[in-house]
Amino acid sequence: MPIEEAPRGRVIPLTTAHGPAEVTVEEPDAAGGPALLVVLTHGSNGGVEAPDLLAVRDAALARGAVVARVMQPFRLAGRRAPGPAARQDEAWLEIVAVLRGRWPGVPLVQGGRSNGARVACRTAGEAGAVGVVALAFPLHPPGRPERSRAGELRGAGVPVLVVNGDRDPFGVPDAADAAEVVVLAGERHELARDPAAVGAAAAPWLERWAAGRPLVG
Repeated sequence: MPIEEAPRGRVIPLTTAHGPAEVTVEEPDAAGGPALLVVLTHGSNGGVEAPDLLAVRDAALARGAVVARVMQPFRLAGRRAPGPAARQDEAWLEIVAVLRGRWPGVPLVQGGRSNGARVACRTAGEAGAVGVVALAFPLHPPGRPERSRAGELRGAGVPVLVVNGDRDPFGVPDAADAAEVVVLAGERHELARDPAAVGAAAAPWLERWAAGRPLVG
């Protein structure tokens, strides 16, 4: 089914070089074209209904964005491990290219939680994103701070908003690692204790992009 025929909330199957994916597309109620294209995805062992993803979705829809939540091929196939990063990134870029073809000329913000945040950072430049929303960015494996992934944040090539919990066993990025780092008290890696706080953290960021005023950072 062509994606342009999809009503709000319809799940669209897409084919990538690394297997089928699914995209849930939702458009804002406001008249006229979208202000943003926001593409979000899940973690290694999760889905697109994660509370923090839904909170960012709601914040984006309220600001005139069309939102696409992507179920990546490895999860659709029932796997918990994403496999090689290069394969995951290639499939992601194929999906984003289809979405950008449907909404050309609209600023792209991509993001995700945990492993999905890493994908969004790694591919931001090639995808043509103007910014990234990184939820529960897994700075390092639990108990292994020496294996830092801060380079993925710093190398995104676009401004990155990080939202992490202060009790996340995967660590909390430093303020110098991204354009903005919001640390939520009492939250662990799931960011499920107060999803509204996640949406509130993302809202000003999305609003600035929707208004055509890119952040500097």
